[in-house]
Amino acid sequence: MLAWRMLLRDLRAGELHLLGIAMVIAVASVTSVSFFTDRLSQALTREANQLLGGDLLLVADHAFRPEFREEAKRRGLQVLGSTSFTSMASSESGAQLAGVKVVEPGHPLRGSLRIAPGLNQPDRPTRDIPAPGEAWLDERLTSALGVKPGDEIGLGSSCFRVGAVLTFESDRGANFFSLVPRLMMRADDLAATGLVQVGSRIAYRLHVAGEPEAVADFQSWARPRLAKGESLEDIRNARPEVKNALDRAQSFLRLAALLAVVLAAVAVGLSARRFMQRHLDGCAVMRCLGARQGRISRLFLAEFLAFGLAASTLGSALGYAVQIGIEKLLAGLLNGALPAPSAWPLAYGFGVGLALLGGFVAPHLVRLADVPTLRVLRREWGGTGSGTAASYAVGAATLAALMFWMAADLRLGAAVLGGFAGALGFYALAARLVLAGAGRVRSAGGAGWRHGVASLQRRLGGSLVQAVALGIGITALLLLTLTRNELMANWRATVPPDAPNRFVINIQPDQVEPMRRFFAEKGLPVPKLLPMVRGRLVAVNGAPVGAENYSEDRARRLVEREFNLSYMASLPEGNRVVEGAWFAAGGRGAPMFSVEQGLAETLGLKLDDLLAFEIAGNRVEARITSLRKLDWDSMRVNFFVVAPPGVLDDFPASYITSFNLKPEQAAAVNELIAAFPNLTVIDVAGVLRQVSTVIEQLAGAVQFVFLFALLAGAVVLFAALEATHDERQYELAVMRTLGARNRQLRSALLAEFAVLGATAGLLGGLGASAIGYALAHFVFRLPLEPNFTVPLVGLVGGIAGVMLAGYLGTFRALRIPALQSLRALG
Repeated sequence: MLAWRMLLRDLRAGELHLLGIAMVIAVASVTSVSFFTDRLSQALTREANQLLGGDLLLVADHAFRPEFREEAKRRGLQVLGSTSFTSMASSESGAQLAGVKVVEPGHPLRGSLRIAPGLNQPDRPTRDIPAPGEAWLDERLTSALGVKPGDEIGLGSSCFRVGAVLTFESDRGANFFSLVPRLMMRADDLAATGLVQVGSRIAYRLHVAGEPEAVADFQSWARPRLAKGESLEDIRNARPEVKNALDRAQSFLRLAALLAVVLAAVAVGLSARRFMQRHLDGCAVMRCLGARQGRISRLFLAEFLAFGLAASTLGSALGYAVQIGIEKLLAGLLNGALPAPSAWPLAYGFGVGLALLGGFVAPHLVRLADVPTLRVLRREWGGTGSGTAASYAVGAATLAALMFWMAADLRLGAAVLGGFAGALGFYALAARLVLAGAGRVRSAGGAGWRHGVASLQRRLGGSLVQAVALGIGITALLLLTLTRNELMANWRATVPPDAPNRFVINIQPDQVEPMRRFFAEKGLPVPKLLPMVRGRLVAVNGAPVGAENYSEDRARRLVEREFNLSYMASLPEGNRVVEGAWFAAGGRGAPMFSVEQGLAETLGLKLDDLLAFEIAGNRVEARITSLRKLDWDSMRVNFFVVAPPGVLDDFPASYITSFNLKPEQAAAVNELIAAFPNLTVIDVAGVLRQVSTVIEQLAGAVQFVFLFALLAGAVVLFAALEATHDERQYELAVMRTLGARNRQLRSALLAEFAVLGATAGLLGGLGASAIGYALAHFVFRLPLEPNFTVPLVGLVGGIAGVMLAGYLGTFRALRIPALQSLRALG
């Protein structure tokens, strides 16, 4: 009961407000992410087989050998094939890039389809697929083409009747193919469209379903028989494009929550330190009245245990509400409602709350119980010096453990911890130098300046803690506002205004000259049509290569897929040679390759390496004679590997081109599709808008959690200023008793707050600029130059903010009588 009364008293007195807010923010940030990721994990596990469209999925960039189907059927398994690719669908109102999915009767083996008789009408489940000569369009494609069931659309060389509106596919993922509108047709109708041409990018799939033992046996049989470009997927790696996209979002969410917890931990530590300072005298009196050390420890531990449980409960409730908002923001990426969360996120939230109590509050409570009775007579005894290093060590160890736990990755946790520790060390050292420099010029100002700087140096330890905490808070605020906006602005500026906004692929050799005439007749600039040959890298310097030779995911994916090779005599626009030399004039037919620099770094290639590609069953070898750096943001057609003319000319090739089309010329695309039905025109602007929509959804979800970090940063600022509030108030009372006027005290306070704000603001601005620069160059690959505006904003904002908040916090102390202040603090 006594602990409960102490808790109510401290709450009424406002002793626990900042500490409670910081704990609620930390727990809410963790639980919001944990609730969402837990529900998402359950959904992926529950619907893994539906995402596969079966119990096992075989994927390839070429048609599977018949033996796979035959063996699956021999083992009593169900097996169906499907293919997917992008192509242009057209109607009387225009043309639209569509993701075409070609299925066989019985699709899907696992999961379901839903169709509706029209847009915005009730849908129903179905076990059928489109009838012969019929196609099902999803809502976006139906709307974009301006059609309804019963109307006709064009696809390649064929026309199809719109049979229904496709509202749901259980095996639809979140890759690029699913970002474009969807069209579903039956496999029997594919050949008539004429869309399968040389160079067409088509994904082939075999869906297998049956008894678990039979599926496992077939998987064991199939795995060693997989050729290049073929892979197996089961419930453990189901639809990696779905998991990769959502894993990345989860990583951002975890990092946002991590930042919020780090800032909240700083605020909790500062608030706990102030709580301890304000209760030293009361504990000394309790010791004089006979209370034993153990009794005092138990009272405070019981008080804070009840307080921590209450704060964790409130934070968990807030986190649950926030994750509902995250789910709504990502509704466009998720198929259906997510399952209810388990109890683990609650355990995580309470674990974070108790960890903050144990690491940042408990050490101070132990010091409270250990206060000597002589402090009643000698107030300098049992102050903040004893055990301070041990308390901070415990807090640092707790924070490090929390960071590793929340990062869920050893390397990421180590990087974040190292960066955070480095920032703390740099901020502390820089603040110490700035305060020392201010002391050297103390005599340069008036009396207010001298008294203000003297106060900072008299409380040097507390001043350093305040400066570092304020610097961290300002860093977070600037990084989440100015620097983030600057990164986004630079990203938007990387694409030139006249960049190509249309790509055309699947151009056949006999269509090259007719296409050039088409553009000339329409009065449009004739684009460059570049040859594209599909080949697979099979050896480097005579040694066979495969995915097993690489540990990096991107390198494994590159080796497993077919490369788009090309040949040309002159260096393409937007390319520059960084090593070696471009093909010499007259070098036609010489076995040489020019390789993109990033690809070379990923695959560990260098000049003079001998590369072997398999093209249409033939082997082509040539040495690397140059490395090129590409301007990918130019949106032009680029190739990883280029050969001189005469090396690849005899192999089957299709052509590709890109061009810029003004809005008033958009009708030319429909005419181009009508003239060449097999072409695929990719509206890059439209695709980028679709991708941007998805990114905005993910960014909105991450922003929800970043709001916690912003709030935690603000709490750090207030907690840092409150850390020395009592000492400052006592000094003001003493100085007023000795005859100091309010004007003199105000100037001293403003000088103190100005130095503290300038130090923290400058450190925060420099830190935010450095982090933003590192993110731009090493993560986003953006040409962001150091911006001196951010440190300037940090400096000015730090001075103004700290001076205003600090003065408002001490304004009341200047108005009440000095004797009243001394009695209240005595």
